[in-house]
Order: sequence, then C-alpha cells, then structure tokens
Amino acid sequence: MKVLIFNPRSANSKHRIPNSILQVGASIDGKYDYVFVDGNLEKDPWQKIKSYFNSVEFKYFCSTVMPGPQLKQAIPFSKKIKVQFPDTIVIWGGYFASNQYNVSIRSSYVDYIIYGPGDTAFPDLLDLLESGQSSKLNDIKNLVFKDVNGNVVKTSKEPLGDQDILPKLPYDNLNAFYPLTNYLGKTFLGQKTFSYHSSFGCPFTCSFCAVVPIYNARWKGKSAYKVYEDVSYFKQNYGIDAIEFHDNNFFTSRKRVIEFSKLILNDGISWWGEGRIDTINQYSDEELNLMRNAGCKMIFLGAETGNDDILKQMDKGGTQSGQMIKDFAVRMKSIGIIPEMSFVLGLPAESKEKVMQQIDWDINFIKEIKTLNPDTEIIIYLYSPVPTEGSELYQQITDAGFSFPNRLEDWISPSWENFDLRKNPLTPWLTPPMVDKIKNFETVLNGYYPTVSDYKIRGIKKNIIKTISSFRYKMGIYAFPYEIKILQKLWKYRQPEIEGFYIGE
Repeated sequence: MKVLIFNPRSANSKHRIPNSILQVGASIDGKYDYVFVDGNLEKDPWQKIKSYFNSVEFKYFCSTVMPGPQLKQAIPFSKKIKVQFPDTIVIWGGYFASNQYNVSIRSSYVDYIIYGPGDTAFPDLLDLLESGQSSKLNDIKNLVFKDVNGNVVKTSKEPLGDQDILPKLPYDNLNAFYPLTNYLGKTFLGQKTFSYHSSFGCPFTCSFCAVVPIYNARWKGKSAYKVYEDVSYFKQNYGIDAIEFHDNNFFTSRKRVIEFSKLILNDGISWWGEGRIDTINQYSDEELNLMRNAGCKMIFLGAETGNDDILKQMDKGGTQSGQMIKDFAVRMKSIGIIPEMSFVLGLPAESKEKVMQQIDWDINFIKEIKTLNPDTEIIIYLYSPVPTEGSELYQQITDAGFSFPNRLEDWISPSWENFDLRKNPLTPWLTPPMVDKIKNFETVLNGYYPTVSDYKIRGIKKNIIKTISSFRYKMGIYAFPYEIKILQKLWKYRQPEIEGFYIGE
C-alpha cells in the first residue's frame, strides 16, 4: 500500500524546497512506494490528494505540520481523508505535531505522531503496521499514539544519529513531481537561491523556544564535506548561487563552519544561516573574515532583548548579555557580515506597568544598536508562548491566565492563526496600547531602515520612505504612522519575520 507525503501550504509567494518531506521520503525510499504533494505548488491540493486515494492504492496520509498557515490545510484535509477514505492511516510530524501532540492525537483524525526526527521511527512504524504487529508500538521511539484504552502514549526519545550515514534526500523523486527549478528564486542573496538543512537541534535550552522540547539540548550536523557535496550537486545541475541554511543553529560547530567555508571559498555562492551571538562571538576575526570571503552575507541571531534580567527570565543560557549584543553589532560592522537580530517584546511581568517599561527599554536598546551599526537588520516579534513545560517561564504564563486551545479545530480560527505568526498574541498581560506601541515602532523602524532583504525597496523608494519616517524615528513619535503604512502597502513591503526573504521569479 502506497504512502502520500504532504507538505501543506506555508506561504503565498515563491516557495522553498520542502526539506521536511524530502527527509520523510528518504527514510522509506526503496522500501515503500510514495508520492509527494506540495500544497505550495498545487492550485487545488485537495483534488490532487483525493485523486491519489481514489485509485485505492494508497493507505497512508502523512503530513508535516508547522504552526500557523500549514494548519489551514493539514487539519481540514486530514478530516476529509478520514471521512471519505476511513481506512486510511493518518500520520503527522513537524513542530506543531511534536509540541502540541496531546491536542493533535486526541482528535478523531490523527492516528500517529512522529515527534522529532522520523528517520528511524517512520519506517519502523510502517513496518509494524504492515506486518500487523501494532502491539509492539511501544518499541518505536519518537512516537505518539493512543493505546487500546484511548490513553495517549508518548514513547522515549531516540538519540540523534550520525547525519552523514542517513540516506540521501530523494531530490530526483521530488523533481519528478515538481521541477526543482520551481524552488530556486531570486533573493537579495543571489539569482538562484537554494534552501538547505544541514543539522538538527540546538545545544541550548531557552525556555521560550519550540525546539527545546523536541531535541532536549541535542545537536547533530552533517560533516562539512557532505554539506558541500550537496551544494556542489545543485550548483552543477541547477546553477545555484545562494543558500539559505534553515538549521536551528548552523554555527554550533566552529570546526564544521570553517571547514565548509574553506570548501566553498571560490564557488561564488552567497549564504545565510542562523546562530547565537555568544557562539559566533567566540570565532576569531580571521575565521569571520574567512566566512565573509566564502560568501556569508548575513547571519540571523536571536538577540531577544538587551535587558539582562529578561535574558535570565528567558533562560537564554550561554554568556549572552546586552553589552555583548552591542559589541557584536560593532564587530560585525568591521567584518562586513550583516547581523540580522531578532527581538522578542512583551514578556510577562509582575505588573502591566513593568511590562510597558520593558517594552520601552528594548525599543531604546534597538535604536542604540542601529546607531552602533546601521546595517543591523532588526526583526521584532511579540512574545508568543511556546515555553518548555516545567520551566519558570511556563509557570509565569500559566499564572497569568494563558492556555492553548484544547480542540484542534480552534487552531485554525483567525485569531490563533495570527498568534502562530507571532503578530497578534492572545496574551492576557499584553494590553492593546502595548501591542500598538510595539507594532507602531516596528512600522517606523522599517520605514527609516527598510530591510536590505527586500530588493524592491531601493533607490528613490528607499529615500522617500526614509525621509517620511525620519522625524518620527528621531523624535520617538510612533503613534498612528499611517503615512508610512500607506507606502509600505503600496510598495508591498516584505516583512522577513513572517515572510522570509523576498523571492522573485
């Protein structure tokens, strides 16, 4: 019986290569017949899915599920599958399914959840189900299911394995369904930008991070040579000239990064990745210059806040401090790599006055960073709770009256969709004036310093919007910035925090 692997729609613009479903496909390649359906590239993905199941050759509907937009297809499509093809087995994976496994598995239309990596768990699950040995489900690690009594069972975690010995991603198989050229687009990094995942996990335990419950401070990456091997394949066959590394923490292993930089040094490929300030700050100037010369153009960094007390509240770990953030911004200016720093505003505090004070503090800190290094990209998020159960932060948000929906269908209501995009949180400690202040400051900031990643806002457009925003930014007047919003809407200003880099044809 065949397997359908589904990637729900995640955005409305040019799309990245779906590494998550490629990883799933790789785990069963050569063992089971499977097809890919990418909701990003299908005009009507349900009709495509339905046509496969109408053939009566398919038994498994497997979906990766991220919070936010992907739920709008994953939930209704899974329900339809169960209604129209009741013998189908529905299996979910991905960050939403892993972190919200209770509400997912208690629905009537999700049979199994792979939480965390499924390289071993997924083929093992199919083997047991095909052999009729469901009594041995407890032996499979990284699995969530309901037992015969309806109780939710979450098996133990499997250690992250050697990434170099995993099967190669089935690019040729995906290309048979969707030409890989559809996933390569123009960004500020290059003309043909390729998305790649070279490692999994993160060695830190930030209490606000969705990665922590899945990987428990574990990290494993492919070797520099294996990464370069894949990059070379796409350069030779598809002419890529840029890479987005979507690792949780690409820079964890300094040795690996330096080896990769030496390998790619003369290939004319620009690249971007995610890391921590206190990790990369340990690299020498010589190593950072090597990275820049090897194509590293921008690094996404979780600054979170410049307030050391809030960093402690977040359980950020490591050695990061407000002063380090400032020093690092200055250092990156001299190196020539753009630091893309994300800040999280609106964490809970003992009073609403304290929350507002913290917001004002970070707004001033962000402006200080821009003074030190105007090229620093600033990404602002409203705090959306995804804390680790048992952490002090988790207790704080619970005491403040916050709770997640207890029905899966509620997650696709408009308010919760916006919540998952971290733009409209349903958090009781954040008042409307606080949210307005953060969003209005963000509008003024983006007007005075348009993101370099949106290459449409250049030249005269950039000068006009910067001039109009100048008085507000310098005087600290953020309320009702309608004139800036009109221009941003007119020119379709792209926000990288929710839309990624602008990608053109």
